[in-house]
Order: sequence, then C-alpha cells, then structure tokens
Amino acid sequence: MQQISDYELELMKTIWSNDGSALYAEIVTALSAKGLNWTKNTIITLLSRLIDKGLLKTNKIGHRNRYTAIVSADEYQSSQTETFLDKIYEGNAKDLVATLIQKDLLSASDYDDLKKHWQTITADTLSDK
Repeated sequence: MQQISDYELELMKTIWSNDGSALYAEIVTALSAKGLNWTKNTIITLLSRLIDKGLLKTNKIGHRNRYTAIVSADEYQSSQTETFLDKIYEGNAKDLVATLIQKDLLSASDYDDLKKHWQTITADTLSDK
C-alpha cells in the first residue's frame, strides 16, 4: 500500500470516521471542527491524490461528489504497522515492544491488556481448528 502524507491521512481519518464515505461538504465541516481550515483547492488536490493512490473512489450524486474509502482504517493501520516494523526493526516485533516498554510508552497495564488480547486470539484460533 502506498504511503500517504499527514494531510492525506487527516482526510482519510475524516472519511473513516464518517462510516467510510463523505460528501465534500461533510469533509469540510469535519475538518473545520478540528480547527483545520484548508482551502478548497488543497482539499480537492489531496482527495485527487488519494483517488490516484487507490485509497478512495468517488461517485457523482447530482453536482456533488461522494468520496468512499476503498481501504479501511484497520487495513491501512495494519499495512503501515508492517511497513514500520520491517523498516525500523527488520520485522522483529519483540524489539519494538521492548522499545515501547523501555521508553515508558507501554505501561504495565497496557502490557497486561495485550497479553489478555493475545490469549483471546490464540484461544479463538485454536478453537477454529
């Protein structure tokens, strides 16, 4: 999956938070609510780039465009996490987690939650077999 800029990501987050689809006016309203008062040209350019990158599609509704995410937030996060892990930690998730713990970015409570989540996933996987 292609990398996107921080501004493009902000647009995608806006669309994802609107059930994966939004009209231009809804996008502008959501951005304004976040204090992001981008020009029309900036928004249209960024939306066009996201379409070109295969993350969005557009449908005409009268004179308006509805922008729909082709990639879900979960799919994008998963892809970017894998890219980051490969690029920075050569695919070694253990080193990533160690760094998070060492830098106090992952609390003991977070770690316990992750262990419980892992146990649930493992149990579910085994029960499916």
